[in-house]
Amino acid sequence: MTTAEATGYDVEQVRRDFPVLARRLAGDLPLVYLDSANTSQKPASVIAAIEEHYRLHNANVARAMHQIGAEATEAFEGARDKVAGFIGAPSRDEVVFTKNASEALNLVARVLGDAGRVGAGDEIVITQLEHHSNIVPWQQLCQRTGATLRWFGLTPEGRLDLSDIDSLITERTKVVSVAWVSNMLGSVSPLATIIAKAHAVGALVVVDASQAVPQLPVDVSTLGADLVAFTGHKMLGPTGIGVLWGRYELLAELPPFMGGGEMIETVTMERTTYAPPPARFEAGTPPIAQAVGLGAAVDYLSALGMENVAAHEHAITAYALGRLQEIDGLRIVGPSEAVDRGGAISFELAGVHPHDVAQLLDSRGIAVRAGNHCAKPAHACFGVQSTSRASFYLYTTEQEVDALVDGLLHTKKYFGA
Repeated sequence: MTTAEATGYDVEQVRRDFPVLARRLAGDLPLVYLDSANTSQKPASVIAAIEEHYRLHNANVARAMHQIGAEATEAFEGARDKVAGFIGAPSRDEVVFTKNASEALNLVARVLGDAGRVGAGDEIVITQLEHHSNIVPWQQLCQRTGATLRWFGLTPEGRLDLSDIDSLITERTKVVSVAWVSNMLGSVSPLATIIAKAHAVGALVVVDASQAVPQLPVDVSTLGADLVAFTGHKMLGPTGIGVLWGRYELLAELPPFMGGGEMIETVTMERTTYAPPPARFEAGTPPIAQAVGLGAAVDYLSALGMENVAAHEHAITAYALGRLQEIDGLRIVGPSEAVDRGGAISFELAGVHPHDVAQLLDSRGIAVRAGNHCAKPAHACFGVQSTSRASFYLYTTEQEVDALVDGLLHTKKYFGA
């Protein structure tokens, strides 16, 4: 049974919405784009929305007392409404626009320290599968405050090892921050267990949902996390915009991340008072056109239905896992079955450096990523410096997976591996 038969999802119809997927590369080769965990491609509707904004509605928001200023403000705040609805946020005022997920996570780490929520003797718990964006800000917070960083390890399969959860998350724990879906291993974290344990000791829970929001139905009102970060460019939206969702009462207690225009209530030469969330955390001119594009991306995903997106992602990942395991000498680094798994597959090809794998695949029009995927600690757990990674999304076909397998077999033969 094909993925289309299994899901009832018309991937060929979807692909027609993405102009870049029709590209021919050098040598008149068709583009086989398998790097969506890095950044997703954009449908025509998102591109058109951004173009229309710049052509007809370009103005600053909140400040301009004229018609196109009002139009820009309406579009910007309308995008906030769309994002809030898409993730099930109880209030639009819980949605903060940032530059990307990295900025959202840095914002959280900075303001929790500034608010005195983390101090000397406290502990922060993360995991070894995290993207660097969910490691470095917490290391920096510990350096500033004297807190201690601790972490969950990984099982040989590439899943979180929760065997020591009772000794890791204790009364000293103030923050637990974890990726929902690993960008390297593809594994889905058992959030319910972690969140329950963290809240039982009074710790805040931060979730990096950069790989989750694009491919899974999300409802932050039932997730249980206190703060959730994700980025627009992995979910069909433009680069330059991310989202921080937080419980409103928590956001209202926290100080601003940056000072500037629009984040203030009033300013005198002696002191400043701050606007309520989300404006408190959006100093300066925000990513207006990017928000418009993200709103269009939300419209597109909502029309497809995230249940359908998730079903296709699961089916195409299962197909790819099966095909890749037919290749002698290929080692999947991460879960080898499509159970509690996202659509990124990192692998080694015996005798061939990951960069050589990527370059030879590129010569056949196949785009994958090679390197440490901003997840060096996860690579270290498996005794490797780097891997090749193929990642799939709502427009990926079985034929593209077959092209990847053929390309890897050609690579083996080329290098005599």
